[in-house]
Amino acid sequence: MNIINVNAHLHTPYSFSAFEKLTDALEMAANENVKIVGINDFYTMDGYGEWNREALKRSLYPLFNIELISLQKEDQDNGIRVNDPNNPGRTYLSGKGLSCPPKLADPYASRLAVIRAESNAQTREMCMKVNELLNNLKAGFDLDYEILKKFMTKGLVRERHIAKGLRMSIYIQFKNEPEEIKSFLEKLFNGNPLKSDIYDYAGVENEIRGNLLKAGGAAFVPEDPKAFLPLESVQQIIVAAGGIPTYPFLGDDAKGEFTDFEQDMEKAAAVLQQRGIFSAEFITTRNSLEVLEKYAKYLYDNGFIVTFGSEHNTPVMEPILLSARNNTPLSDLLKEINYNSACVIAAHQERIRKSEKGYSKDADREEFIREGDRLIRSVIDE
Repeated sequence: MNIINVNAHLHTPYSFSAFEKLTDALEMAANENVKIVGINDFYTMDGYGEWNREALKRSLYPLFNIELISLQKEDQDNGIRVNDPNNPGRTYLSGKGLSCPPKLADPYASRLAVIRAESNAQTREMCMKVNELLNNLKAGFDLDYEILKKFMTKGLVRERHIAKGLRMSIYIQFKNEPEEIKSFLEKLFNGNPLKSDIYDYAGVENEIRGNLLKAGGAAFVPEDPKAFLPLESVQQIIVAAGGIPTYPFLGDDAKGEFTDFEQDMEKAAAVLQQRGIFSAEFITTRNSLEVLEKYAKYLYDNGFIVTFGSEHNTPVMEPILLSARNNTPLSDLLKEINYNSACVIAAHQERIRKSEKGYSKDADREEFIREGDRLIRSVIDE
């Protein structure tokens, strides 16, 4: 059986992305025979119209998703890491199958706008701190936040935009001279030499981010608690926008370790169900094939829909066709779970578009799979 390829979690330039243009992601998907593609930007639905239009031009089936960050105060107080390995209590949550065109009424739209504003306020302050460092080093240039926002973003400024803008400015200032660039970056990194090749732009930007913008860095700005809503509030925003609240599993890291919340698979699943979350996802390149199969099968067998994606929310360009860690191809089991779950999302978002009742934990999953399969095949010419 030829199972249709799905990538249900792709960031675009509407948040931060490896892709220069949204259409680059769709061109890559088409070239790699990935037929179902899910936009999944942070805090925004602004890319939905373009994603829909350009996906359909290429006979790709579009899914409309979003990603937000919540804070569970009790887990934070107890030091429990959920799906952020470094910040106890911080919990990423996706929404799958949102309305397109986007629909979000108040008070939910206002809450989302506040989160976006707080996120931009944090990066604005980071930019100011970067400029203080540049001034102290007599660099001869600085970063203009408004120019960065206008020409490098779609309105949402992430710390990765600052890292990219700074890298580009340094290369221009020092006329792409390798030794001068390395010397300046070493000063900027407080004596730490650059480890990446200077032509490895993604590597250099990651080092800028790690040395300057992350916790402990000279330009780090802690996020204001106002930037985080409780998990329940984030779920409410997703549901109000027509979506299915979805828990992104971090899964095993390179050492085979898990977060406190995720290490007991059965307990994690039970807690999610108690919280009204019956959809999960994995960024497959993070995980071993064995862990993906174990967790995805258990979750799917216990009533969850389970999708997979690649994110592409760093400067590193990777394939859109999914694989597990170390470029291990996904098994047919995983591909089937991914496709069936994408069918559910496709049927859900179509029903939401028609103002009908979407998918819920009490719905007939097989009915949604059949409906979604028909919808998808009508678009992708298979």
